[in-house]
Amino acid sequence: MSVATECTAARLRRASRTLSKFYDEILEPSGLRGTQFSLLVALSLMGQAPLLRVADELGLDRTTMTRNLAPLERDGLVASVPGSDRRVRLIELTDAGRRRLAKALPLWENAQQRVVDTLGERRWRELLAALQATANPGEG
Repeated sequence: MSVATECTAARLRRASRTLSKFYDEILEPSGLRGTQFSLLVALSLMGQAPLLRVADELGLDRTTMTRNLAPLERDGLVASVPGSDRRVRLIELTDAGRRRLAKALPLWENAQQRVVDTLGERRWRELLAALQATANPGEG
């Protein structure tokens, strides 16, 4: 049955799980998982931002975003405050979060370079382009 061997969604999920596990293992000495690292990177670039804006940027729903934030807030890496509109929750990276991100960045760079080396530069760039096109299916 071609569904078992050609399903794009299944193949992408499997590849995603494999890569996530690889990045998690490499980032482990920093105390962060790949999802947490991505969230800290987003906050370092965005500054203080509404939770829903950060969730949108990362392609997460509100529930997943809240679940991912909980351990980072507990560990003092991220802080949240109510916005001027009390219905809006603002989140930001703390100084401890910046230090943790700085510790994790060289580990991520190592993982990233290993992925690029495995795929080769051309295939890696083609993969990124294909993933971008998949993320925006109506734009191309």
